[in-house]
Amino acid sequence: MGSGRWSTDVYDAAERYRAASGTGAFAYSDSVRRRSPRDTWRAHQSLDPHGLTVRESRDSDEHPTSLAVAVLFDVTGSMGGVPRTLQTKLPDLFGLLLRKGYTPDPQILFGAVGDATCDRVPLQIGQFESDNRMDDDLGNILLEGGGGGQMTESYELALYAMARHTSLDCHEKRGRRGYLFLIGDEMPYGKVKAREVKAVLGETIPQDIPVQDVLAELKRKFHVFYILPAGASHAGNTDVLTLWRRLLGQNVIELDDLDAVCETIALTVGLGEEAIDLATGLADLAELGSDAVDSVARALSDRR
Repeated sequence: MGSGRWSTDVYDAAERYRAASGTGAFAYSDSVRRRSPRDTWRAHQSLDPHGLTVRESRDSDEHPTSLAVAVLFDVTGSMGGVPRTLQTKLPDLFGLLLRKGYTPDPQILFGAVGDATCDRVPLQIGQFESDNRMDDDLGNILLEGGGGGQMTESYELALYAMARHTSLDCHEKRGRRGYLFLIGDEMPYGKVKAREVKAVLGETIPQDIPVQDVLAELKRKFHVFYILPAGASHAGNTDVLTLWRRLLGQNVIELDDLDAVCETIALTVGLGEEAIDLATGLADLAELGSDAVDSVARALSDRR
């Protein structure tokens, strides 16, 4: 996957069409939640992980140096606003990655995480895309809400899927890891449970896998980051932050403004690719007229 090129003009046209037709950016979710009883809810077929084989980020003549960027977000409870914020900020994300030269050929995958112990749709995984189809993937996400209420969600199941079911040319051809951002406000369960892998992915594994082992696999392919934004139910929670820091070290980012998520992702990639230093990235944000300069400065300065 990953053909085509992002166009802000196409994005703007789609936004105008939705506004004129009275259709929201998350039409699938709006339709399912309005018209269907909860026990019939299903992931959109384009994001359904059951029977998942592999999500690919591939080089091409059009994109000879592809770089995989995965953005997975918790859609339970107070986190349900994250994808809506991301959708409105996609032009800002691509403006930084492309026009500012942070990476020439980004391919972005969106996914969503719930709780496999109680949610109807605990995992949704899109495709790596380089063009406006990523806006379609984002808009097909079911914003279920729900969640288990125990300060844990099935992040480990998403990490398992990304570790075992992705293939990245940036890694396999050039030895460069992609970037994975997990946006949430709770903790993972301690193990990837074999019964949940079977139920959600349709895959049989011989035994449960500790989350540390899954992360070790994932880190061979991706630089893995956890972003905890302000406004979430457990923003600033010591237990949540302590656990994620034990798993990811300095790659835990506290963000005091949810609206700064896209800018934070873009600058983190730019820093990781050594295309910018932090001062240059913040200057780029200011040049673009972003309101996120101060929030991104605090978030990324704290982890350096």
